[in-house]
Amino acid sequence: MKSLKTYLLSAIVLMAFVTVSCAQKKASPSATAEGTIDGVAVTIEYHQPSAKGRKIMNGLVPYGKVWRTGANDATTIEFSEDVKIEGQTLAKGKYALFTIPNENEWTVIFNKTHKQWGAYNYVESDDALRVKVKPSKTDMVETFIINVVEDGVTIAWEKTLVKFSVSK
Repeated sequence: MKSLKTYLLSAIVLMAFVTVSCAQKKASPSATAEGTIDGVAVTIEYHQPSAKGRKIMNGLVPYGKVWRTGANDATTIEFSEDVKIEGQTLAKGKYALFTIPNENEWTVIFNKTHKQWGAYNYVESDDALRVKVKPSKTDMVETFIINVVEDGVTIAWEKTLVKFSVSK
């Protein structure tokens, strides 16, 4: 009888733990940005970290180093057709989207190895394209966000906004 009570109590505790664990919001939940630019379908899959009072640019995200552009897995971007990124040709397909942030210029990287955790296994020789863009200031953005807009893609976090153009 005692073992049955212990078993039932253990089962109830386990179910409560699983329920609470599932109900908790992930620290960096997954997100998808989708849209059409110049007739080309664009899909971006990423994870959204939040600032939580931390210094982000040149803090949590150091200047001059390859960043996964989000959290957890490397961010991916997929184009349904060949595109031009900042006027440079990129073949249709799926890529890891990395960036190298700096105060006055960012490098946006489209890397052929899109299945990887973060930027830990990033290999520069797998880059399909690199472009340079200028960041701008924006109002505080607490949670990292990527958007597909009419003529490109925007990346925003903290008080920084970066945009790269996409066309056919």
